Amino acid sequence: MSAPDSGTATPDPDRDDPDRDDPDRGRAVVVVPYDPAWPSQFDAARRTILAALGAEAVSVEHVGSTAVPGLAAKPVIDIHLSVRDPADETLYRPALEAAGFAFVHRAPDWFEHRLFKGREPAEINLHLFPVGCPELDRCCLFRDWLRVDGADRALYADTKRTLATRRWDHVQDYADAKTEVILQILSRAEAWSGGAKG
Repeated sequence: MSAPDSGTATPDPDRDDPDRDDPDRGRAVVVVPYDPAWPSQFDAARRTILAALGAEAVSVEHVGSTAVPGLAAKPVIDIHLSVRDPADETLYRPALEAAGFAFVHRAPDWFEHRLFKGREPAEINLHLFPVGCPELDRCCLFRDWLRVDGADRALYADTKRTLATRRWDHVQDYADAKTEVILQILSRAEAWSGGAKG
């Protein structure tokens, strides 16, 4: 399963809490043509994260549709940040919040996932996972495959555009609705990856 628009569906135990301030509840899903500014927006966010965390940031990856040249996407930069111990929020949360990232939720039963949101230089979903998390591997494989396979890139774009015409109670519901197509694409990506290594 995965992070929003990064190739799989994220369980969110806090999402159904009616008292929780959730910026993605009731939000319209808008899919726009690829913007060549997205990679530089990621680079700027990456520099901010590295400056805030230093060696605590083991890896910072641009994932999701905005990381695939030519792919239509929600104009939100998805970033996967790996740290050694996500359970110890004192090691990263104060620094990220001071750098402008708002804490949104934690899902300790799903790879110790933490979600932060940023607004500069663009809207950002910052997904934090432990080093070696298989979710990062899946999202990077999905991204890398879509960068080289035009047919699956077009399939994914068409799926997103179609689903974006519907009304969703939560943006994650839109992400979950893509799961069947994502799994089809991932199966081809895994075959490609195995062939490339072998």
